[in-house]
Amino acid sequence: MAGLAIRERERSQDPRVDGILERLLSLYSRAIDLDMGRLLDLLGKLGNPHQRLAPVLHVAGTNGKGSTCAFARAVAEAAGLRVQVYTSPHLIDFNERIRLSNGLVSHRRLADALELVERVNGGAPITVFEVITATALVLFAEDPADLCILEVGLGGRGDATNVIARPAACAITSISIDHRDFLGDSLTGIAAEKAGIIKPGVPVVTGAQRPEVLEVFARIAAERGAPLAMRDRDWRITPTADGLDFADSHGCLSLPFPSLVGPHQYDNAGIAVAALRASGLMIPDRAFATGLAHAEWAGRMQKLGGALLSLLPGGWELWLDGAHNPGAGVALAQHLPGWADRPLHLVIGMKQGKDAAEFLKPMLPFAASVWAVAEPGQHLALPVEDVIAASGGVARHGGTVADALRKLATEAPAGPARVLVCGSLYLAGALLRQV
Repeated sequence: MAGLAIRERERSQDPRVDGILERLLSLYSRAIDLDMGRLLDLLGKLGNPHQRLAPVLHVAGTNGKGSTCAFARAVAEAAGLRVQVYTSPHLIDFNERIRLSNGLVSHRRLADALELVERVNGGAPITVFEVITATALVLFAEDPADLCILEVGLGGRGDATNVIARPAACAITSISIDHRDFLGDSLTGIAAEKAGIIKPGVPVVTGAQRPEVLEVFARIAAERGAPLAMRDRDWRITPTADGLDFADSHGCLSLPFPSLVGPHQYDNAGIAVAALRASGLMIPDRAFATGLAHAEWAGRMQKLGGALLSLLPGGWELWLDGAHNPGAGVALAQHLPGWADRPLHLVIGMKQGKDAAEFLKPMLPFAASVWAVAEPGQHLALPVEDVIAASGGVARHGGTVADALRKLATEAPAGPARVLVCGSLYLAGALLRQV
């Protein structure tokens, strides 16, 4: 959850939000601190809004959290439920992080709530993410809803969202190595941190995981008396010629292919379906199909048009994905064989501190060319030279994304091709402001 300093290209539409966040950044020296004590004290002063929420679906994981939240929201709304969602980070505007039952929180209402939380906090040391979480919980407690979806910011055990004592259900998406500075580089250790959201008696759903990860989840769930539903043991989702077959203890569903592209999204969709069915919410079968077919989540295998596409020859496609860690690189690589109908060109821009070499490794065999980029103002952008080095010298110097697209248009062989821009959610946000 680093990277909350207010940069010129990310200003909120309400200047009060910017001022509050800038002041909060000076209260605590650490951007991330996995300790819920400060937040619980603040929530107590605010009247414990976290104890007055709609039924909560709590979602942790390394990759796929946002997509799973998007699927769950779309399904619940297709069932006519009023849904709140808390996610991070935002791509373009800060208020994307907090969705109330009638849409994204307004800039004015967000600023009012932030001012309240800042005033009640009284200058005590606290992280910005803790304040944002408190603000979301205050807004959710005031907003009538049928379901509240909370995405973990980092880890799980000590994450600010883990103040919820008894969610309706928990979900844990794909686990891989990321955020080494805070979670370490042991897969089982990271799994234990993510499993920190598991609560006594609360059903928890997980998808495709490595065996050692599942062993951690099974042990912690057993210790806490939480029913654990694993993919291919307790629930299944299988591609067919025209969609997906889903089955769990509640019965079978025939579902369409998800609106979000890529085979990794089958797992995220299945987790969302299984978690909602385990939550006890009354959702008709038709809503699962409608929701999966219409879910939206910006910056995840998103096909772009507009000014950037116009830089490429006619008939080319331009895609954007915020994938940025080794596990996400593997997931993207699994999708690329389906794109063998035309040459693929990768445009890569990454954040400092990420394992660029391992992210790139599974995708390089599918690429006709690789271009290293960094956008002006992109938060903690990895220098272009470092991206080139991480590629083993395969990548070429692209400059900015627009520069790389112009070079591609000039140098690539004739015929239709496909361009995938990926490597950072901050890069994704910068591009979405240009389309």
